[in-house]
Amino acid sequence: MNNPMKHKSWLAMAVVVVLGALLGWVILQKDKSKAHDEHGHADDETHENATEAKPAKGPHGGRLFNAGAYGLEVTIFETDVPPEFRLYTYQNGKPMAPGQTTAKLTLERLGREPQVIHLKPQGEFLRGDAEVVEPHSFKVAIEVVQGGQTHRFGYEQEEARVTMSDAQLQQAGVTLAVAGPARINSQLALLGEVRYNGDRTVQVVPRLAGLVEAVPVSAGERVRKGQVLAVLSSPALADQRAEGVAAQKRLALARTTHDREKKLWQDKISAEQDFQQARAALQEAEIAEQNIRQKLANLGATATSGGNLTRFELRSPIDGIVTDKRITVGQSVGESEPVFTVSDLSSVWVEAPVATKDLGTIREGMAVQVKASGFDDHAAGTITYVSALVGEQTRSATARVVLPNPKGLWRPGLPVSVAVTSSEAEVSVAVQADAIQSVRDWQVVFGRYGQKLEARPLELGRSDGRVVEVLSGLSAGERYAAKNSFVIKAELGKAGASHDH
Repeated sequence: MNNPMKHKSWLAMAVVVVLGALLGWVILQKDKSKAHDEHGHADDETHENATEAKPAKGPHGGRLFNAGAYGLEVTIFETDVPPEFRLYTYQNGKPMAPGQTTAKLTLERLGREPQVIHLKPQGEFLRGDAEVVEPHSFKVAIEVVQGGQTHRFGYEQEEARVTMSDAQLQQAGVTLAVAGPARINSQLALLGEVRYNGDRTVQVVPRLAGLVEAVPVSAGERVRKGQVLAVLSSPALADQRAEGVAAQKRLALARTTHDREKKLWQDKISAEQDFQQARAALQEAEIAEQNIRQKLANLGATATSGGNLTRFELRSPIDGIVTDKRITVGQSVGESEPVFTVSDLSSVWVEAPVATKDLGTIREGMAVQVKASGFDDHAAGTITYVSALVGEQTRSATARVVLPNPKGLWRPGLPVSVAVTSSEAEVSVAVQADAIQSVRDWQVVFGRYGQKLEARPLELGRSDGRVVEVLSGLSAGERYAAKNSFVIKAELGKAGASHDH
């Protein structure tokens, strides 16, 4: 008779044995797989290593790859030299002479042809034969040959790169442009100031001493030519007007006497001598009257003024704005004191100092763009004058621009910037000036490659404020973020872009 308890015991032992065998088989397969990954097949000359997501750090701070007993450390060295690849080799974890290894690296960048870098032994490492330009964002394929065996490693690193869809760019207001040829107007930037047009500004002087009776205009008021600015009472004018009235009456009497003597002479009633005397007296009277009339005209006064011989009306000589007023009612003014300044502000002067080093560039007739410092407006003009003398204190000359001012926006005293177009040139590659951003110590634009945007450090040349010449860093035909490119810079900051080598 079978014992049930004994049967259950044997069954439990059998299960344990089966489970143990199964676990041992799994462990053995894992060990074989690991050995296969590390050492490959015994009869293969070439060993393939898959790209490591996070390779270990080597003694020199680089990425450390291993293929069995062989080790390779990859670094980018940039202390006091342009960035370059340096490779260190190891055997069983110990440094190995670099001359026993030949190596090359292939870099794949966004929007660029693959770059092959060969390495040669130098000291204790293998040194790359080409500079590793920024940004250090690429896929790296490494091929080394050591002891007749080829090993391949690879990794990828990203730097100064963000991913944004077209919809995200549109939502952020970022527009794209294409780098290409452009005409650049080289400019010299000057700082200047708006001033009155000296050719259209008049100092109003009474030319007669007197007492101010009325001032119907105020500073800042627009006046017309001939408009009364002030009324003065001048005893000196009364004397001249009285003399003028007397001269007119003497002229009238002399003309009457002349006409009578002429008729008597023609009728042979009086002698010719009497007629000649009358004609001489008429001529003298005409000269005297003309003289006093011209004196009054020069003063801006008429021979009579409604019976008030002392009344003198000071009038504006031009259309313009009363920019200065130095006269009040009851004031006694002299004949040579400026009491008003009237300026025609339909045009103004913009004057800017020019340093001695730039005097060879500035000349009359050059086109300029004047931009206001206090508000968003600009105007085009030309240089009409460059002073022949250099200031003793400032060591600079003065350039002058006559600027039309139909709306009166350009007010005297306003600080402005003056961009002088000094030359024009065609360049093969240029980008929009507002697309350029600062990232680290680079001047960059963000190249567009599929859904990715990557900073492209540029070497820049000439600029006219609108576009900038690109000497290196970007090729014609490449797309880049133009308007609102600062949004990409902000996204890059959020991503915490690193500079990991």
